[in-house]
Amino acid sequence: MKKYIAFLLSFYSTFVFSQKVESYKLTKQEISERELTAVTDFPIYKAFEFSDKGGVYELVLGENQKTVSKKDTLNTKIQAICVVNDHGGFLEKWRINDLLENTIPKETNIWFWTKYCSTKDIDGDGYIEPIIVYGTRNEDGYIRRVKIITVYKNKKYVIRAVECDLDDCRSFEKDQNWNTLPQKIKTYVNQLTEKMRKEQDLLLKNG
Repeated sequence: MKKYIAFLLSFYSTFVFSQKVESYKLTKQEISERELTAVTDFPIYKAFEFSDKGGVYELVLGENQKTVSKKDTLNTKIQAICVVNDHGGFLEKWRINDLLENTIPKETNIWFWTKYCSTKDIDGDGYIEPIIVYGTRNEDGYIRRVKIITVYKNKKYVIRAVECDLDDCRSFEKDQNWNTLPQKIKTYVNQLTEKMRKEQDLLLKNG
C-alpha cells in the first residue's frame, strides 16, 4: 500500500511539474466555445490561452468600441481579465481597467498594443509572466500615455509614461516595487521599452 501511495505521489508530482508552458491566440470560434464573452463587459478584441505549472488560463482583452466607423474604432475604456476554468465557471485571477483621461488636448482613444504584449515564461521558473501594453492617443493624433504592466505571481508591476514635447509635462515612472522583480524579467521589459522607443518614435523618459 505504501509503495502504491508513493507511486501515486511520484506520478502526480511528475504530472504537475512537467506541465507544458505554452500560449496561443484564440480564434473567434474558440472564444465562443469557451463562452469568454461572459468574462468581460466589453467586446473582445483578442483572447489568449496559456498553460503553466499553475494550470490553464484564459486572458481576455476587451475594448468598448465606443465609436465604430469604416476608418477607425475608438475606445473610451479597456479591460484585461485573466481567469482560470473552475468547475465549469471562471475564477478571476487578476484584472486591469483603464479609461480616457480628461486632458488638453483631449484623449480620444485607448487601445491594447498587442504587438508588444506577451504571455511567456520569461525567467524560466515554469510560470508565465504576462505583459500587457496599452496606449492612448489625443485628438491631435499623437500618443499621449503608455502603460507597460508585468504580472508576476498575480501581482502587477507597472511602468507609466506620458509623452509630451515639453520637458515639464513628460514623465516615465516605474512602480516602487519594480526592483523586486527577477532580473531576467526586468531586463526583458527594459529591452521591450527600448524596442518601443525605436519602432514607435517614443521618448519614454523623464524630462
